[in-house]
Amino acid sequence: MRLNIPTGCAALVLALATGAPGVDAREIDTRAEEIVARAQQAARYAGDDGRSLARMLITDSRGQQQQRVFTLLRRDIEDGGDQDFLVVFSRPADVRGTALLVNKKTTRDDDRWLYLPALDLEKRISAGDKRTSFVGSDFFYEDISGRNPALDWHDLISEGADEIVIRCEPKEPGSVEFAYSHAVIHPDTFLPIRAEYFDAEGSLIRKIETLEVADVQGHPTVLRSQVSDLRSGSSTVLEMRNPQYDIGLDDQAFGTGALRNPPQQWLKP
Repeated sequence: MRLNIPTGCAALVLALATGAPGVDAREIDTRAEEIVARAQQAARYAGDDGRSLARMLITDSRGQQQQRVFTLLRRDIEDGGDQDFLVVFSRPADVRGTALLVNKKTTRDDDRWLYLPALDLEKRISAGDKRTSFVGSDFFYEDISGRNPALDWHDLISEGADEIVIRCEPKEPGSVEFAYSHAVIHPDTFLPIRAEYFDAEGSLIRKIETLEVADVQGHPTVLRSQVSDLRSGSSTVLEMRNPQYDIGLDDQAFGTGALRNPPQQWLKP
């Protein structure tokens, strides 16, 4: 299980572009597609399922900090295909019990639900909200499960001994806040090194960096990453603690009932 959650086309969400309805076709960079497919597999599909305790440290432009602690569960419906994610918050007290359920789809928009215990409110997150802040952090909802691979064109910029650079261009520019992004990939592990997001003038507006990688059960795994919003000056560091793969998660862990009544046996360290 790759529990890094970097965003967009790159980082924790690198994916194979397969085309999207209503978008004009253009010449496909087959080498770029091959690299992106390998990166997607490395960053998202280690093991059949997985669990990790996660800690977010959010720093605003004035240097003030707050943290979020949650457990992330993931299960593959099909290797390289659909997946389920459940995120359950334990700290701080004002978000304890908040839960996000994602049924990730490879051929259409993901299904996402959020449960807010303070209001006893369960609501569906629309596709239009997927690139908005996730519980006040610099991560987006879309970062949790990854950007749909069919939404971007991919072109190989450079391929060297230290890094591979892929340009990712959204097929529907009006649906995102960036004009294009660069996915910088490690040529040995195919894990993300960083993801850079640019506006139409070519200015860097958002960046995600991998800070620490370790071998977990034979899988190279991102343990620490940081996303920076260069326009607001805020940043969020994400640390994955005690990640585990192939733990035998079942269907009940990802049903809509898990929002109000999360599977406690899988939330314990």
